[in-house]
Amino acid sequence: MSALDPIENRARPSASDRAERGRGAPRRPLGDAAKPIEAMRERPNFTLLYVMLAVFGVVTLHDLWVNYRSVERIPYSRFEELVDQERIKSLVMRGDTIEGELKEPESGGKTRFITHRFDPTLADRLEGKGIELSSVPENTFLPTLLSWVLPIALFFAVWVFLMRRMAGKMGGGGLLAIGKSKARVYVESDTKVAFEDVAGVEESKAELTEVVDFLRDPVLHGRLGARMPKGILLVGPPGTGKTLLARAVAGEAAVPFFSISGSEFVEMFVGVGAARVRDLFEQARAHSPCIIFIDELDALGRARGPGPGGFGGHDEKEQTLNQLLVELDGFDPSSGIVLLGATNRPEVLDPALLRAGRFDRQVLVDRPDKPGRVAILEVHVKRIKLAPGLDLEQIAALTPGFTGADLANLANEAALVATRRDGENVSLADFTAAIERLVAGLEKKNRLLNSREREIVAHHEMGHALVAASLPGTDPVHKVSIIPRGIGALGYTLQRPIEDRFLMTREELEVKLAVLLGGRAAEWVIYGHLSTGASDDLAKATDIARSMVTHYAMVPELGNATFEERRPSFLANGGAVLGGRTYSEETARAIDRAVMGIVDTAFERARRVLEAHKDVLEEGAKALLAAETLDEATLAPFFERVGGARISD
Repeated sequence: MSALDPIENRARPSASDRAERGRGAPRRPLGDAAKPIEAMRERPNFTLLYVMLAVFGVVTLHDLWVNYRSVERIPYSRFEELVDQERIKSLVMRGDTIEGELKEPESGGKTRFITHRFDPTLADRLEGKGIELSSVPENTFLPTLLSWVLPIALFFAVWVFLMRRMAGKMGGGGLLAIGKSKARVYVESDTKVAFEDVAGVEESKAELTEVVDFLRDPVLHGRLGARMPKGILLVGPPGTGKTLLARAVAGEAAVPFFSISGSEFVEMFVGVGAARVRDLFEQARAHSPCIIFIDELDALGRARGPGPGGFGGHDEKEQTLNQLLVELDGFDPSSGIVLLGATNRPEVLDPALLRAGRFDRQVLVDRPDKPGRVAILEVHVKRIKLAPGLDLEQIAALTPGFTGADLANLANEAALVATRRDGENVSLADFTAAIERLVAGLEKKNRLLNSREREIVAHHEMGHALVAASLPGTDPVHKVSIIPRGIGALGYTLQRPIEDRFLMTREELEVKLAVLLGGRAAEWVIYGHLSTGASDDLAKATDIARSMVTHYAMVPELGNATFEERRPSFLANGGAVLGGRTYSEETARAIDRAVMGIVDTAFERARRVLEAHKDVLEEGAKALLAAETLDEATLAPFFERVGGARISD
């Protein structure tokens, strides 16, 4: 039983407990604290005023339509003809406007008409015509009022429309609510993530188990005077599952989860970020116990100090950070609020943010080891139909350094590869093809190389493979190919590590350098000249050699000191540490000579290996030209011929 088993048995709820608190059944109610969230969700989309306006608009349009269909606008000359023909039944005069009704309908079926008069003697002419005549005083108040009100109402409607559009883009409040927090709130039933959904980070889960216990029962776990940590900082490379782990803590504790990115606090206007920090903590207090999660904390909590050139820093960022520090000092841990932060750059954070009493604990979420990668793969292949007998440990052995996000992408890519080949399930070959695609890039079969270039690439790749098979302590070669992949890669040699390594000796690094330069040495042995195909190998070899000299102090002539160049940085007290070299020109020349010596020695070592097995190199290159790809089985006969003979230095 491992050391983590007692913690896991204590922290992980049973199946019945999980069913009681949310895995298929409603979790415990939040009480009045949950009402604001539900109220926002149940807000009606329309009001009674909108209904009344709609009815009024429909009635008005109906009247206008009826009048348009039954009333005909005629010229005044036509009106005089109708008078002379005695076809008019009645008239109503409104100032210069004449509205009338005919005794018989016109050809269009209309019996009513309207026109404008310009004859002041019209009333005298109508006498004796048998026309019913009436007059209505002209009302100019309403038209005048509408001529003022309608443009203003139209402008106001357009303004309201634009403000609502802006409110939708700014999180629901528009310009009037620019200081409101943009945090996304997940209630208990929305989180849907538990510790069992997070694999490969067992140590990190054990660290966060105490937070879950405190949130579930703060009285029991505080009986000896302990308090819940105010802040917990999740630190690790990108893609290791920091955000997923934070959501799992909220899901296990069954509390609301406020999620926001550090960059969402900072705006163009000074003081907006500080207002959002205040609003975020006010919402959290209203819904406590709860968890506040700030992702990419370095966007908000970068160390304060003078900017480049000696000028002041960013006022908005500094005020926002100051407000966050005040809030961290201000809330009581007994209130049930836990602040989780995540960053992959802890070195740039302000020291005041990392001190005890603010972020009390740092939890490392690192890249998983081989057992962790197996556990992560087991989570991500649940939806995938695997081939019978597929061993996930073989896949985990091929993926050293992969994060949880990389492994999730790998499982999906393998399923896509199997789908493209019309397979019934996903096999190990599909996972291998997916690894090659993620590591080396997409195959470029349409990139046509001439015969001379293909021969050089074949000897180059076989040089890598034979040097790896000849020298001790190297990883086994899994596959060699001359099919171009990615950007500029004309071929590749894939090695499968036997185990995860966390430290290497100088001898092991020298062997790795010899394998890297094996391709370049093969070109020299066969053709007597060099090509540009080894540019990437040379860059990697030079970086390793320089690290051996300047970082790991593996050159006796330079002693036990490191000679890394400092990068520009800014201190919390306002001082600045300038970057640049911290050693003399004489030491720099010694470093350059040492780096070149290490690289040249590795090249000579690889060259001696290949000169001793030149016949095997040529036969292997011919086989690679014919098949384009050689796996472990087809490479085994060549490796047997060189594996037993070790080349002395």
